Amino acid sequence: MTKAQQEKKLDEAKEVLAAIGMPLKQQNTRTALVLLSMFNLGPTQEWAAVSSNTLGITECMAWMADRYPDIPKGTKDPTRYAPNSRESVRKESVHQLIDAGILVKNSDAPGRATNDKNNRYRPSDLAVKALAAYGTSAWEKSLEEFHAEWKKLTEVWAAERSVHRVPVELPDGTEVKLSPGEHSELIGAVVERFASQFTPGGTVVYLGDTGSKWIVNKPEYLAELGVVVDAHGKMPDVVIHYTERDWLVLVEAVTSTGPVNGLRVAQLKEIFAGARPGLVFVTAFQTRKKFRQFAADIAWETEVWVAEEETHMVHFNGERFLGPYDKGE
Repeated sequence: MTKAQQEKKLDEAKEVLAAIGMPLKQQNTRTALVLLSMFNLGPTQEWAAVSSNTLGITECMAWMADRYPDIPKGTKDPTRYAPNSRESVRKESVHQLIDAGILVKNSDAPGRATNDKNNRYRPSDLAVKALAAYGTSAWEKSLEEFHAEWKKLTEVWAAERSVHRVPVELPDGTEVKLSPGEHSELIGAVVERFASQFTPGGTVVYLGDTGSKWIVNKPEYLAELGVVVDAHGKMPDVVIHYTERDWLVLVEAVTSTGPVNGLRVAQLKEIFAGARPGLVFVTAFQTRKKFRQFAADIAWETEVWVAEEETHMVHFNGERFLGPYDKGE
């Protein structure tokens, strides 16, 4: 078997992974090799020859090294994955293939513990039938039959993310949904509770989201205020135009990093350099405990809002009560 044959079969395996609906992260060399090992398909064999191989993780890795020696797997020994890669193979390839209905765990002894060294995996009968048709006119029909029982993992995960997304109601009554997580929950609190308390009637002109970079973005509105948004600039999590006083309130929601310190103030002033409204800098925390963790980093002439005590603010200025400073000060 030649290196070209090995690479060709590997590319085909990646095509199979994509067609079956594996997430992009699992359409990689490691998962493709796991697929080939479990279906016992060497570089010179046709897909019609797939069969059910029952292997443990160590056996699977040995099979890869034996059948596909010219496919790079490691740095110290390019022919094989290092022993400490077992967890990556198991957690980042095998687990997802099980979730997708392609592999079955411990069909001989379903009661084995998760950490049992004798855990073994094999292809599901339905997956063997489907993959045997790859490269033939029956491939599409076989995929349909497979997906009639097992939805694409990408679709399953997308549906789960959708269910767990964080709903947020904007001041105008519009509802948006942010990616799941405590950071999004804090952003939601800023929009729904901070805004109603301290910027009533304001307009949310930018709302960041970890999953899609932003969920609300009104560049035309900002342009009217003199702000040209740089796609490469690091926007704050929330930008509210407090129309009653003509302020732009820039809020950073902090759960692990990123309070409005001196450096961040300088960055935000640069991003919003042309703004007609005055700039107000706010760091939002979920709890007083989290605020205390970052208190020493907060810049002067900025504000702090803590969600668990939503009717109060901490003013790092001593001169103003929630207001912008003149640019020359």
